Amino acid sequence: MATFKIPSIPPTTNKTIRFPNDVIAQVEQAILGRDCTFSAFVIAAVRAALDALREEEPS
Repeated sequence: MATFKIPSIPPTTNKTIRFPNDVIAQVEQAILGRDCTFSAFVIAAVRAALDALREEEPS
């Protein structure tokens, strides 16, 4: 039987950013009815963008 480990929450910092209203509406529509918050969606999108940028860098 695997032992249970209490998950740790990664450290976070609050940042205030402004989104165009149309982007907010599109994100809210995309997460509607899903187990996802606006913040979680934005974090995942930024990580995907950063990964894509790293892949574009010359080796």
